[in-house]
Parts: sequence; structure tokens; C-alpha cells
Amino acid sequence: MVKMSSIRIVLSWVATLDLEVEQMDVKTAFLHGDMEEEIYIKQPDGFLVEGKEDHVWRLRKSLYGLKQAPRQWYKKFGFVMCDQGYKKTTFDHCVFVKKISNNDFIILLLYVDDMLIVGKDTSMTNRLKKQLSESFDMKDMGFAKQILGIRIMRDRQENKLWLSQKHYVKRVLQRF
Repeated sequence: MVKMSSIRIVLSWVATLDLEVEQMDVKTAFLHGDMEEEIYIKQPDGFLVEGKEDHVWRLRKSLYGLKQAPRQWYKKFGFVMCDQGYKKTTFDHCVFVKKISNNDFIILLLYVDDMLIVGKDTSMTNRLKKQLSESFDMKDMGFAKQILGIRIMRDRQENKLWLSQKHYVKRVLQRF
């Protein structure tokens, strides 16, 4: 999972360099993973094949609840990103970077099924969003307003960006 320091560093670049920051969400992320080992399950209720009630099904795709599901999703996502020319950073393997030119780049931060896409050129970030939508069922959330319960507020004229966990803190206080 992406480190909090990675999010803070990249968002500081967003404010300082006046970069675009978009957000995407992967629908049913864990269902995209491909199985590497053989796993069999009992036929689910309501899907029993008459006369073959004692048979089992072999999984070909990952399912929520499998201990392999998060890893298989990450491997599939990493493969798609590397296939598009992105590289994982050595500091944080959930941060993918692609250098477009000497002063242009795109950064993608992945947290399970949520991602931030950062870049100078909206056409380049839109191209990445389109490519990802061709590989996965995605929801384009537009300008990033919140990630991991952290609200993002921005003043582009002043090159300032604020992060707030006010709502998260209130929920924690109510719980305890």
C-alpha cells in the first residue's frame, strides 16, 4: 500500500509545480486478479448443477475473501502499468512514474483500488485514465478531493494545498 509520506511528497509537488491531480477508483479490483494456483470451491447455493451436487468448481479468477486476491490484483495492475511504460519507484512500490520528456512526467499512486494521477498535461493524464479504463472497470472521480479519509483543498493562485482529517478525527472521537 502506498506510504503516507509518498502521498504528502507528491501532493507537495502538485502545489509547488501547479500540477494536475486526478482521482480514479477501480470497481471490484480484486476480481481482476488471475489465479496462479489451482483452487477449488463448493458450488455456491443457488448455483448447484442438478445431478452434480457433489462436484466442485475451479477458480480461474480471483475472488474477494481469498488471501491471494490483493496480491493478484497488485500483480495484474503492475503488469498493466509496466506494459504502458511506467516504472515502480524503489521507495514505494505503489508509486508508478513515467517520464514523458525532460520536464514532463506522470505519477500514479495506488492504494488498493484508489489512485491519484498527477501530471502537468491534462491530455496525458486523460490518456492514462482512458488506458486504465480499457484494462479495468474504473470510475473517474475528476479532481482529487479526498484520499484515504484525507480531504484535499487547494488554492492554485497561491500554490497552496491543504490536507485535513477533520471528519476522520470526528468519527474516531465518536467511536471512543
